[in-house]
Amino acid sequence: MSIKMENAEIKLSGKDFASDQEVKWCPGCGDYSILKQVQSTLADIGVKREDTVFVSGIGCSSRFPYYMNTYGVHSLHGRATALASGLKTARPDLNTWIVTGDGDALSIGGNHLIHLLRRNLNVNILLFNNEIYGLTKGQYSPASPKGTITKSSPMGSLDHSFNPLALCLGADSTFIARSMDRDPKHLRAILAEANNHIGTSMVEIYQNCNVFNDGAFFTFTEKATKGNTTLQLEHGQPLIFGDNRDLGIKLDGFKPVVVALDESTSTDDLWVHDESDQVKAGILTRFFDIPSAGMTLPRPFGVFYKESRSVYEEDVAIQINQAIEIKGEGDLNSLLAGANTWEVI
Repeated sequence: MSIKMENAEIKLSGKDFASDQEVKWCPGCGDYSILKQVQSTLADIGVKREDTVFVSGIGCSSRFPYYMNTYGVHSLHGRATALASGLKTARPDLNTWIVTGDGDALSIGGNHLIHLLRRNLNVNILLFNNEIYGLTKGQYSPASPKGTITKSSPMGSLDHSFNPLALCLGADSTFIARSMDRDPKHLRAILAEANNHIGTSMVEIYQNCNVFNDGAFFTFTEKATKGNTTLQLEHGQPLIFGDNRDLGIKLDGFKPVVVALDESTSTDDLWVHDESDQVKAGILTRFFDIPSAGMTLPRPFGVFYKESRSVYEEDVAIQINQAIEIKGEGDLNSLLAGANTWEVI
C-alpha cells in the first residue's frame, strides 16, 4: 500500500501497522509470529490503517488490538463476535478482524461464534488454537484432546474435544482454512485469501503455548516429521504429501485412504481438492477423527472450503431501504410516543 503526500508516495510496511505498545506475551509464544505475519500481510495487500479495526475478547490472543496501529476494541469474554457483528452492520465500510482463542471462541463465546458464521458478515476471524487456557495459567480448553493432564484435569480431561473447523463448517461458514504460527509464508498467503473473501472467513491458526502446552503441534512443524504428517491443500491439485512427495490420498467411497505412489497408483487415482465441495471439506476437517488402516492420515492445512453467499450487513441495508420506500423515513419521536395517549387529570 502507498499513501500520496504532496506528490510523494509513502509505501507502508509491516512496521507501520505496529503500535507503540510493548508486546507483553511470554518469550517464545507463537503469538509473536502471528502478529508479525498479520502486520506484514496488511501492508502487502494495501489495507488502510484508518479503515481497519481489530476486535478481541479475553485471553492471551486478545491483547492483539493493542499491538496494531489501527482501530481496535478489547471487548468481553467470548463477545468479540457479537460486538463485531454490530460494528460491521453499522459500519460496513470497515475492514473488520476478530482475534480470539480456542477458549474464548469455543467455550463462553461458542453461541455467538456459530451465529456470526451463519449470518455471514463480511469479517475475518483468526482463531488462535493452542489447545489450552493460557491466560488463566494452564487449564484444559474445549479444544484440548481427551486425556489432557492440566491443573484443572489432573487425572486427564474427560471431555470430548471440539473440532473447530468441523464445528464452523456445520454452522455454514462460507470460508474455512487452517495454518500455523511456524509457517509464516503459508500463513501470510492464507490471511490474504481470507481478507479477499466476501463473507465471514474463519482461519484456525495452530499456535504454540510454550509455557503451558509446549510442543502440541511440533509433529506438524518439525523437519523430521512434518513431511509425513501434513497435507497442503491446493485447489485443483491432487492430495499428495510425504517427505519425498511419494504418498497420496484417495477415496474408498467416502473414506480417505493413504496410498503409496508407485507403478500401481498414480496421481490420476488421487483425490483432487475442490474448495467448493462442502461434502469433501467435511471429510477433510475430520481427518484426525477418522480411523485409518496403516498410516495415520496427515493433518490438512490451507483453504478447506469457500462459497459465495450474500453478506448480512448488505442484506440489512437492502431491507432498511425497502422499509423506507414502503413506509417513508419515519419519525423517531412519534415512534417512541406510540399511537395511544392518555390525559392525566
